[in-house]
Amino acid sequence: MGFRRLRTVVDSMTGKSIRRSSRPAIEWPTVVLAFFCYGTWLAAGFFLWPSYPIAALIVMAVTLALQSSIMHEVLHGHPTRNGLVNEAFVFLPVGLAWPFRRFKTIHLRHHADERLTDPLDDPESYYQALWMHEEMPPLMKFVLKVNNTMAGRLVLGPWLSCIGFFIDDAKHMIAGDKAIRKAWLLHAIGLAVVLPVVQFGFGMPVWLYVLVPVWLGQSLISIRTYAEHQWSEHPEGRTVIVERSPLSFLFLNNNLHFVHHKSPTIAWYRLPKLFRDRREEWLRMNNGYVYPNYFALLRSYAFKAKEPIVHPVLRRAPEPGRAFKPRVRARSISGLGSAPVPAEPPKE
Repeated sequence: MGFRRLRTVVDSMTGKSIRRSSRPAIEWPTVVLAFFCYGTWLAAGFFLWPSYPIAALIVMAVTLALQSSIMHEVLHGHPTRNGLVNEAFVFLPVGLAWPFRRFKTIHLRHHADERLTDPLDDPESYYQALWMHEEMPPLMKFVLKVNNTMAGRLVLGPWLSCIGFFIDDAKHMIAGDKAIRKAWLLHAIGLAVVLPVVQFGFGMPVWLYVLVPVWLGQSLISIRTYAEHQWSEHPEGRTVIVERSPLSFLFLNNNLHFVHHKSPTIAWYRLPKLFRDRREEWLRMNNGYVYPNYFALLRSYAFKAKEPIVHPVLRRAPEPGRAFKPRVRARSISGLGSAPVPAEPPKE
């Protein structure tokens, strides 16, 4: 009986009881939100852009950030129990940059909490191993240094992430990776719908769409991702909680990121209550890696790096004579490319 009671408490903390007993077949808030997102995008392009172009660009940027958050929700199995139906909700890539299936593959690998922040295992890590960093030209080191400030991340982050990701995926497609080729093929089909709508339907130059809504939309998401993870000896201390923010809706409550990592299948609209019900336990579980809001982060780290570029643990060079091979599972969306890692040492 004691074990069952303990398990009930743990399940309620992690959201398992919610997932098992009360998850609906269709999560209507997410369905409505997806239609609202695409409807707002269309309305901004067809009706707002001709008369109020600046307002239209801003509304589109916010919409693209919201669509990115919905993509994140979908890859975690929402709003239905059917993966293909879920994918249909985000099939049109209005944000242009990220093929959904690539984002899904990379992000689910990132959810191995015991490997969070390790640049050789976590594909969303912004850290580097020392020997990787030392091989970079001085200009790139400077760019990454700027990118580790919050202001730099908002301005440079989207470009570094996209360019590094595109180059890395191109290499793997040339090498014959069929799964990546299929993901990009599906993405290209979606772009074949979105780009003509932007250029000819809205009458908006594609270059302007890229430079304002796409760039600004990804910058808004960078506010959330800037401090989501940090190195800690304890895996629970590697994921942040930002308690309050007017951007919570835009991020679909992923400001409560530690709660999401511990309850990755819980729908976005359930996360705040899950956090409020046991706030003190959550804060204790993540070793106090907490900020009251994003303004506190901006005030502290707008022009100051919060984290070093080199991962605190991976500061030593590889052992001489050790065989190397690229770890394919470490493909990165941080703009830093794939990480070479040591092969397993030969058995004696």
